[in-house]
Amino acid sequence: MLLEDFNRAERSAALAALRPCADVPRWCELLVDHRPYASIDALVAMAAAAASFTPDEVAAALAHHPRIGERAAGDSREAAMSRAEQSGVDPADVAVQQALRDGNIAYEQRFGRVFLIRAAGRSPAEILAALRERLQNDDESEDRIVAEQLREIALLRLRGVITS
Repeated sequence: MLLEDFNRAERSAALAALRPCADVPRWCELLVDHRPYASIDALVAMAAAAASFTPDEVAAALAHHPRIGERAAGDSREAAMSRAEQSGVDPADVAVQQALRDGNIAYEQRFGRVFLIRAAGRSPAEILAALRERLQNDDESEDRIVAEQLREIALLRLRGVITS
């Protein structure tokens, strides 16, 4: 969606455009309610400032994220974004897929949620190393990291959803 169209869109359409970035109602509503934006950079700056996600917001948003290394099912925009972001994780690499599956299970058992990482621009080896490293974190440290990863994903997706 062009920034000009986002600025003029009905509130419901503008909210719907943002939800695939981060389905956090407070964040989406704040961005929509502060329209119009003079530039993409102004929109992203507002989005970054508003992206201090609470633990409850993070938990709700994670409900929409597939496990790392698994392809998101469906034809929603969010599923398509997830598949594109994880495109570097080659499903033909059986060893990496198995290590990610095992790591996802260990992470979920340890932290009670899906492992979240900004996969775009990272190799499978980097993702796997981060997963293994983060398994050593305490709950408080990991909560901060997950919130930051969600923020990075939201801002990256926002730049893909709203264009100039």
